Amino acid sequence: MEALPQALEVDEKSPESRDLLPSQTASSLCISSRSESVWTATPRNNWETYNKPIVIMSVGGAIFLLGVAVTCLAYKLELGKKGCEALKMMGPAFLSLGLMMLVCGLVWVPIIKKKQKQRQKSVFFQSLKSFFLNR
Repeated sequence: MEALPQALEVDEKSPESRDLLPSQTASSLCISSRSESVWTATPRNNWETYNKPIVIMSVGGAIFLLGVAVTCLAYKLELGKKGCEALKMMGPAFLSLGLMMLVCGLVWVPIIKKKQKQRQKSVFFQSLKSFFLNR
């Protein structure tokens, strides 16, 4: 029976038990899976925030319009059989690719807005947590 308390003493000195000490509790609460730059980053302007979705939407719109033009030309022009078939295949391909990129950009904007709101809330709660832990 006395072997059990000795085994417990060895376990109490293990690295896992050191994480639970009160002196390290405050620092371990502030650790998150996010990088530290999320908490210390300066606010970014709108272009830095939304430049990728804007570029994706612009490229998607351009490819979509290219698909519309190619499809219209394929049905309006009198080309050879091979040329007409190629245009009739490329037009819808450009249409679908452009539309897909356009929709991806449009969906990306609300996701960024939601992340910004969550980041603002988490920074607020982080400051509250540090206020109450440093008392």
